[in-house]
Amino acid sequence: MIDLDATDRRILLALSQDATQSAGALGRRFELSQPATWRRIKRLQDAGVIKGRRLRLNAEALGFGVTVFLGVKLARKGHVNLADFERAVSAIPEVQTVEHVLGMYDYRLRVVARDLPDFERVLRRRIMTLPGAGEVEANVLLSEERLSGPIGTD
Repeated sequence: MIDLDATDRRILLALSQDATQSAGALGRRFELSQPATWRRIKRLQDAGVIKGRRLRLNAEALGFGVTVFLGVKLARKGHVNLADFERAVSAIPEVQTVEHVLGMYDYRLRVVARDLPDFERVLRRRIMTLPGAGEVEANVLLSEERLSGPIGTD
């Protein structure tokens, strides 16, 4: 674990809200030079604190108005190759995330669809036909609040 000072935490919080900010802009914001800010960001990347920067697409603006979280229980755990299931489910374009979890279900999927009939089609024709797919529980996303994560700002 890396030691983070208050400035590191402020930089991480700012980047978690908008990863497109330059080191120069962050430096001006936090009263640091651009090179000093860049060195801090590089140190955080090298330490694995910053794993990458992602582009977040607006699914609704792209025509995908429904997001559903699916809990998937594998039919026969001892007889199902987890890698085969993960590879097959990851190939479905509507599946945005695949999380192997501990609890009532074996996997948690984030699935986008144009509308509920489209989701039903994806569920019946793609997800339920996967190797090892058993019980599922669907939770439709009503709203989403993006939180910055566990970065205290002291």
